[in-house]
Amino acid sequence: MKMSQDKNIVDTSNEKVNDGIRKRIEKNKERALLLRKAKVVSHPPKRTDNQNGITGKVIKVQGQKVIDSGAGFLIEENDDLEAAMCSINPPAPIISKLPECQECKKEFKDSFLLQKFDYLACDNCRDNDDKHSLITRTEAKQEYLLKDCDIDKREPPLKYILRKNPHNVHWGEMKLYLQIQIEERALQVWGSEEALLEEREKRESNRQEAKIKKFNRKVKKLRMEVRSSLYDKTKKASHTHQFGEDTYNEDDDTYTHTCTTCGFEDTYEKM
Repeated sequence: MKMSQDKNIVDTSNEKVNDGIRKRIEKNKERALLLRKAKVVSHPPKRTDNQNGITGKVIKVQGQKVIDSGAGFLIEENDDLEAAMCSINPPAPIISKLPECQECKKEFKDSFLLQKFDYLACDNCRDNDDKHSLITRTEAKQEYLLKDCDIDKREPPLKYILRKNPHNVHWGEMKLYLQIQIEERALQVWGSEEALLEEREKRESNRQEAKIKKFNRKVKKLRMEVRSSLYDKTKKASHTHQFGEDTYNEDDDTYTHTCTTCGFEDTYEKM
């Protein structure tokens, strides 16, 4: 590349000069012309060797430090002209330590459990039928007595994968969680496995009692409907019953009253 110092013209006809260098030269020429027209007053110029090894006068153009090479164009202080014209090999990437599998204690590069659930286990140690099986959100909440906040809000939030519902493709997608991570979260919430089992038994007992009470209420209502129909039939008799005082029967939790005229007895339950 030839330069003329008298006329400040750069010969760019050389075919070896690439487009990047040519654009940079044109840019520097424009800055030099701008500097001359504006007559920018800079700090006292001084010759210095900057960090890139380029020697020249350091001046300021539009608040930016540049180096006047004396050849008719300006070079930014952080530019390296020679480095731009040469290809530089990029530095080798820094390889951190590979993750270690919790099962076999061997290092591995990647795995399904690491990608989807951030769980340190290699594909060779993955157990789909036991500890690494998947569980739905509904099953996790029912079996391990977890709330939505325990799964989504407690740090760190548990990761999941989406799968189509096998029962009906038109239903919403299922969220599947890693079984072992659900178990660990349950221990964090309840403190121990014994506390979880105790709470589960307590809730199951309350559920059974509620079912029994509901069944008894239905039976009691059915009995009253049957006895009420019998009582209505007696009202069609020749006389109207005049019942005396009620008698409580502790054995079956019922009441009995007797007609003072004909001796008819009626047994009923009070709601």
